[in-house]
Amino acid sequence: MEPPINTIKLSQTAKDQLLKLRRFTKIDQWNILCRWAFCRSLAEPSIPSPVPIITDSNVEMTWKVFGGEMSDILLLALKQRCHNDGFGGDKETLATQFRLHLHRGIGYLAGDPNIKKIEDLIALSVEELE
Repeated sequence: MEPPINTIKLSQTAKDQLLKLRRFTKIDQWNILCRWAFCRSLAEPSIPSPVPIITDSNVEMTWKVFGGEMSDILLLALKQRCHNDGFGGDKETLATQFRLHLHRGIGYLAGDPNIKKIEDLIALSVEELE
């Protein structure tokens, strides 16, 4: 499947938040933390605020690195969410919504006072399923 964005760039704020999450969870790979964050935002019923995101950090990765073996599933989840939220499925809309969900999810995870170790991330995902 064709990704909506080829190179994912993060804001400096998101990078700082990911560094905090790395310290707590001991997950060293940016892409894995970003997958968690993206899914966390998708689980939130509200639409992310359409705020401008300044991609001023040195953290960037390709869509393939971000998604790994799950890249097609993550893309389908994004498309479904855009459909559910009443947005179109064009590449620009998907790219914008992806950035908004990714950055919102990073903020949610970094701001969650209950996340102090990797087990807390797992517990959070189990709560979402119940």
